[in-house]
Amino acid sequence: MNAKKLAGLAALALILFFVIAQPGNAAGLVNNVIGFLREAAEAVITFVSNIFS
Repeated sequence: MNAKKLAGLAALALILFFVIAQPGNAAGLVNNVIGFLREAAEAVITFVSNIFS
């Protein structure tokens, strides 16, 4: 088993443990990530709109 595959399996195991052990915190983390991605997308849209207007 190569190191990349082993690292991927270890990361998956940690994520599953986090979701099972603390589902509320996991949901909050997902909400934060989605909020960050939304804000980043809005910033890119604003930037592109200002370039072409």
